[in-house]
Amino acid sequence: MAATDRRFPAEWEKQQGVLLAFPHNGNDWPGKYEAIQWAFVEFIKKVAQVERVFLVVADEKHQEKVKAKLEDAHVEMGQVSFISQKTNRSWMRDSGPIIVKNANGEREALNFNFNGWAKYSNYQLDRKVPAKVAEFLDIPLTQVLYKGKPVIMEGGALETNGKGTLITTEECLLHPDIQVRNPGFSRSDYEAVFREYLGITNIIWLGDGVVGDDTHGHIDDLARFVNEDTIVTVVEDDPEDANYQPLQDNLERLKKAKLENGNSPKIVTLPMPERLDFEGIRIPASYANFLIINQCVLVPTFNDPNDRLALNILADCFPDRKIIGISAIDLIWGFGTLHCLSQQIPD
Repeated sequence: MAATDRRFPAEWEKQQGVLLAFPHNGNDWPGKYEAIQWAFVEFIKKVAQVERVFLVVADEKHQEKVKAKLEDAHVEMGQVSFISQKTNRSWMRDSGPIIVKNANGEREALNFNFNGWAKYSNYQLDRKVPAKVAEFLDIPLTQVLYKGKPVIMEGGALETNGKGTLITTEECLLHPDIQVRNPGFSRSDYEAVFREYLGITNIIWLGDGVVGDDTHGHIDDLARFVNEDTIVTVVEDDPEDANYQPLQDNLERLKKAKLENGNSPKIVTLPMPERLDFEGIRIPASYANFLIINQCVLVPTFNDPNDRLALNILADCFPDRKIIGISAIDLIWGFGTLHCLSQQIPD
């Protein structure tokens, strides 16, 4: 496939399904493992109502346990396909493959060489996920390289409108010292990779992510395209909150940004939930971590007064889709919610 042929589809385009990985240990959610399993069941049930769920499980024994839980919850089992592969974690947005298309609409899976966000040492099992999923889907897998070396990237760092514009953050990709994925990489190096492998011609660079983000600045907690020319971005109303200034800076950058066609994007602001802390740790709760699927948008909620406001704002952004809130109070203890846990598989 020629480099210029590739296109990174937008999330709202038609999907074959959603990739999820059912957790088989509680390491990412200490003390909440039992609750997390049922939160996953509810997540799977909602997706399975409108499209296929490609569900990664550890092995046959784990599959039987998961299947029993899904059946207890009356999940549409005809919509669930099991993929057997042990994982270190369940964050498929980051360890799973990114699916692109060529000019003929043929799919290609990209392996961005997940390395535990350049923070954790146990990621070797997660690295096997892209090949396993590509094999299951029967599509070619491409190792992402630049100047002969593997490029490390996570899907949570990338947001596209499907037309050539991508949003990402300087904190995640360009910080010189913290969680450095690709030592020595410059802005132009990343832009070259995005152009070759994702067909990106225009990049909007935001600054810092939300406080407490374990990934150090993923875009999917900050700003998301809701259509080709509209971006929702989170803002913090409390000037005393540590998120206030970084999110204001991102808002100003978006107001000055241009799309691939030279037009300015429309900007819609989303509130932040009230500050969440658990066991003395600030948790990166964000309504921007929603997942767009066929016919629906699944939105994390936090038992917060702003839940209703966020759902209504997103309902206006997606007039032709159902907006469904899913409680993420337990999920967020793992430092991510619906979007972080999933990876859409375009049709």
